[in-house]
Amino acid sequence: MISADEKTSIQARCRCHPTLPPGQTRLMRVEHEYERGGALAYLAALDVANGKVFGRCDASTGIAPFARLVKQVMTNEPYASADRVFWIVDNGSSHRGQTSIDRMANTWPNAKLVHLPIHASWLNQVELYFSIVQRKVVTPNDFYDLTDVEDRLTAFQDHYNLGARPFNWRYTKKDLDALLKRLTVHEPLPTAA
Repeated sequence: MISADEKTSIQARCRCHPTLPPGQTRLMRVEHEYERGGALAYLAALDVANGKVFGRCDASTGIAPFARLVKQVMTNEPYASADRVFWIVDNGSSHRGQTSIDRMANTWPNAKLVHLPIHASWLNQVELYFSIVQRKVVTPNDFYDLTDVEDRLTAFQDHYNLGARPFNWRYTKKDLDALLKRLTVHEPLPTAA
């Protein structure tokens, strides 16, 4: 099972003065003035069974960049020869609706695109990986140019994959049922006509 999504608009901000690391008695110092150096999208696919990440940087998101990510994964083993490979995605414009399901099935017959419910992208495990990327790579967003952004993302991904392991996902069907029960308590009752 593959969990895939995009992290959009990672900007290359070149600070006017270098960022200073935290000291014993002071916080990290980040210059507030910067020059913009453009932005990249980081597309990633997480194999939820082993924790390995496949990723790529692109100028933007869309159908074509997502197709390149799918090709990057599906041309490798064990995905190329698997009977079925489930792709879990949100309802973003790169992979929305029945058209995207048909496009995936026509290009990769063994790939099955599965959409999460609307407003439930937090269930997509690749978001956990993106949270790590945000904290370890992107923050405080101090890059020289787009090449620097791509190099750091790629280097982190390679480092991450050296110790890749699946996330210990603890959210169960019982937890979901309890959440839905709490939500229905707050729904307004239908009005009589």
